[in-house]
Amino acid sequence: MSVELNHTIVAAHDKEASARFLADLLGLEVAPPFGPFTPVEIPNGVTLDYMETTGSITPQHYAFLVSEDDFDVIFARIRDRGLRYWADPYHHRPGEINHNDGGRGAYFDDPNGHNMEILTRPYGSGGD
Repeated sequence: MSVELNHTIVAAHDKEASARFLADLLGLEVAPPFGPFTPVEIPNGVTLDYMETTGSITPQHYAFLVSEDDFDVIFARIRDRGLRYWADPYHHRPGEINHNDGGRGAYFDDPNGHNMEILTRPYGSGGD
């Protein structure tokens, strides 16, 4: 059996600004609009389709596995923009990164309150 995640919808109050926020941080491009969506394609083929809503947004969690070098570049962008970041998803360890499974990870919020994460090792992959 072959099953792959192809896309998911991300609720946003301003889909263009939200897509640009993520794409700029991760060093990606915002794709041309597709119907009501503003897509950001991740290099593994999964697309985050930003869709505008005027209602309240239930925060979701989106985790991005990145290389050690990419972590440095993305984390520098987070810090350069003065974004708050945490070592944990509950935001109990502000201004820190984690070293789970021998890698590095950090959490930050997007403009809609979604809990974004960058990590260099998948959870449960071993290490420290």
